[in-house]
Amino acid sequence: MNPFDELSIEESVRIREKKSYGGGVEDIIAFSAGPPKAADILRTAMAMGADRSIHVETKEGDEIEPLGIAKLLKAVVEKENVNLVILGKQSIDDDSAQTGQILAGLLGWGQATQASKVSFEGEKVSVTQEVDGGTETVRASLPMIITTDLRLNEPRYASLPNIMKAKKKKIEKLSVGDLGVDITRRLKTLKVTEPPTRQGGGKVEDVDGMISKLKELGAI
Repeated sequence: MNPFDELSIEESVRIREKKSYGGGVEDIIAFSAGPPKAADILRTAMAMGADRSIHVETKEGDEIEPLGIAKLLKAVVEKENVNLVILGKQSIDDDSAQTGQILAGLLGWGQATQASKVSFEGEKVSVTQEVDGGTETVRASLPMIITTDLRLNEPRYASLPNIMKAKKKKIEKLSVGDLGVDITRRLKTLKVTEPPTRQGGGKVEDVDGMISKLKELGAI
């Protein structure tokens, strides 16, 4: 499982266990869109504490852009009447870091990204994120989208008893067509090139030599 998504599952379970949200956590749903083997990831999520899962099956090798994933999530959110979506800040293959933000835009919900701490005050959610030089805390009302960063928590290991229990939990299998979503790719990779080879550095004897060399290179 993507480590950022592990943080999402862990935080969802902790909100329930600590009763952080006064309204209570009715249901924790894990979601994945991918080939049949993605079901293994969902089993792990349920062993960590998710109640059930939704798996949108795609063909092996099919890649879905962040916009397509966000559209699928939007359809699931509306179908399940969800008021809080917690997801990893980015994938670990293309590192796009776009899905959460796009989903918030499609739903018209508030968003807080790169969460390192989440707390609740009634229907208000405060999210702390690390920024250059310190931290920043934002507050919004439910419903909202939160994306997770590495310092949010430390995910638990799925114990053997919970792994066995997860085998009895439900994975609802859907197709893209079932959700009425168009996930046609909008982007096409034209080419991939390596950066130019860097020239080796050189040594100078003293400060005057360094200044002369910089002038020679046109740096000063």
